[in-house]
Amino acid sequence: MKVIITGATGMVGEGILFECLENENEEEVLIVNRKHYDLDHPKLKELLVPDFLQLENFSEHLKGYDACFYCAGISYVGKKEEEFTRITYDTTLAFADQLLQLNPDMIFIFVSGNRTDSSEKGKVMWARVKGKTENALMKLYGKNQYNFRPAIMKGTKGQANVKTIYKILGPIIAPFFPQKTLTLQQVGRAMIHVVSKGYPKQILEVDDIDQLAKQ
Repeated sequence: MKVIITGATGMVGEGILFECLENENEEEVLIVNRKHYDLDHPKLKELLVPDFLQLENFSEHLKGYDACFYCAGISYVGKKEEEFTRITYDTTLAFADQLLQLNPDMIFIFVSGNRTDSSEKGKVMWARVKGKTENALMKLYGKNQYNFRPAIMKGTKGQANVKTIYKILGPIIAPFFPQKTLTLQQVGRAMIHVVSKGYPKQILEVDDIDQLAKQ
C-alpha cells in the first residue's frame, strides 16, 4: 500500500508517519509538507509544497497512491473563524479534491477531533468548522472517506514534534480520562486497518479507533 501523509512536522502527523514506516503493509510513504522533515528511511519520500491550495503544480508526484492520511492543521486558539475556516476547510477540501482527480479510488482519512459538530450549527466555532469539513469530504469521496475524532493523544517514543504542553499536561491528564486517551500508535494502526479492511462507520470516535487498533 502506498500512502500520503500531511502534517509530518506536527505531533499527529509525525506519530502516524512512525507507525506507517514500521508497518509491513506499507510499501511507500510520501509526506507532503510545507517545510522539510529530517528523516531518512527506505520507504519514505518527501514533497515540499509551499501552498496546499496550489497542489495542481505537483500533480506528477501525487499519482498512484492508495490513501491519504490528512493530519495537517492548526489550533483554533487565538484564531478568528475566517482564518480557521481557510486552513481547516478551504485548504483541506482543495487538497482532497486534487488528490481525488489524480487517484479516483483513493481513501481519504481526515483527522478531526472529539466533539466535532456534524450539524454545523453549534456555538463552538472550531467544532462547526470541522463538522463542515467532515461533511464536505464525505460528500466528495463517498464511501472512501473517513473522519477520525481522537481526544487526548500521547506521542510515540522518538518523536521530535511534541508540543511542550502535551509533554507536561499529557501524563497528568491522561490517567483521569483513560476512556478518552489514545496513543498515536493506536491511531496509526486504526488508519491502516481502515484502508485495508474498511469500516462500517465514516466517523470514528475514540472507542472505534481503540477497537480497530487491537485488530
